[in-house]
Amino acid sequence: MTDSLPLAHFFHDMRDNPFLVTGLLAGLCASLACGVIGPYVVTRRIVFLSGAIAHMAVGGIGAALFARTMFPSACAGISPVHGALAAALCGAVLIGIVNQFVRERMDTLIGALWAMGMALGILLIKFTPGYHAELMSYLFGNIVYVAWSDVWRMLALDVVILGAVVVFHKRLLAICLDEEQAELQGINVLATNIVLLCLVALTVICLTQVVGLILVIALLSLPAATAAHHVTRMGPLLLVSTVLCAFLTTVPRIAVYGTQIGPESAIVLAAGGVYLLSVAVRRTIS
Repeated sequence: MTDSLPLAHFFHDMRDNPFLVTGLLAGLCASLACGVIGPYVVTRRIVFLSGAIAHMAVGGIGAALFARTMFPSACAGISPVHGALAAALCGAVLIGIVNQFVRERMDTLIGALWAMGMALGILLIKFTPGYHAELMSYLFGNIVYVAWSDVWRMLALDVVILGAVVVFHKRLLAICLDEEQAELQGINVLATNIVLLCLVALTVICLTQVVGLILVIALLSLPAATAAHHVTRMGPLLLVSTVLCAFLTTVPRIAVYGTQIGPESAIVLAAGGVYLLSVAVRRTIS
């Protein structure tokens, strides 16, 4: 099978390697999350805030590893995912409040939170005895080895995210289009912003297994930004973004199978390449 096409090689090996199945399912679960939340992030122009949430989650990973190692009896059930989720949600609430009440030097404040979250995680990991190889999978992704428990967790996050979008869609759309007009209509802008950022936090955790916290911004923003070049209404934008995400998490993964190219890097590079191609096509047509 070494001389066959990657597609045939991949599907042939799926019969003997269950991780290929779980990897594809993890990519699709992540696609659903970022395909639905990405358009709100791009329309609201909070990609930078989303990056800060992702990097603050590193602090939670470091805290979880530190607590589990130093206090094994009390913290045995804590996993890095739990720490990342708690830190991401706390970071989302903090950033939402800061963004609402501190307008001056906002970029500096968010950059500081971004750096502090990352630095805290690295510091705690440094003081944690032993070598923690799993940290690299959370930072840079590890779609090659995804357990069924990870797939079920991502699916549960998808259900929460989709349920919240159904409930809050009109409010989210209102603050994305015109925050001042939304406030005049009686919408609680602060609360709605925090809901959106918390959904971003859940999406970030959903994507960690696919591309990792470091590269999560690419998959969260680029497919939605690409779709926005050709679709204007939010409903179709959500659909196109989700389909494009599904394409980017499966086709590049299969295309590099059996090569030395990491599937996580292939996914991000493909997302960037599709976005740049879309920009070129749009400029040529216009």
